[in-house]
Amino acid sequence: MGCASGFTFANPEDPNVRKVFCVKFQREMPGLDEPPFDNELGERIFNTVSKEAWRLWVEQMKMIMNEYRLNLGTPEAQEFILKQMDQYFFGEGSSFPPGYVAPKAKN
Repeated sequence: MGCASGFTFANPEDPNVRKVFCVKFQREMPGLDEPPFDNELGERIFNTVSKEAWRLWVEQMKMIMNEYRLNLGTPEAQEFILKQMDQYFFGEGSSFPPGYVAPKAKN
């Protein structure tokens, strides 16, 4: 079965790949292609967060949205997610909801 999905993967050794010193992994890695938001936090993330760290954040954000049952259509939920994101990348990490139990690893 061939891989004709249309996706291309950037070679991390490619000199044209934009690199950042990732705040999460503490090493130089491929950076995001564009800022995730049009604000100061978006620029800060663009300049200091790798694609891999951003991918991990997206997974964390899904968990936060589900566990807190957030409606991102509300300003309060958006502000909460932005605070969690700031903590995840630049603080002590995002917080888990009270009573949160991590899913067991599948064997």
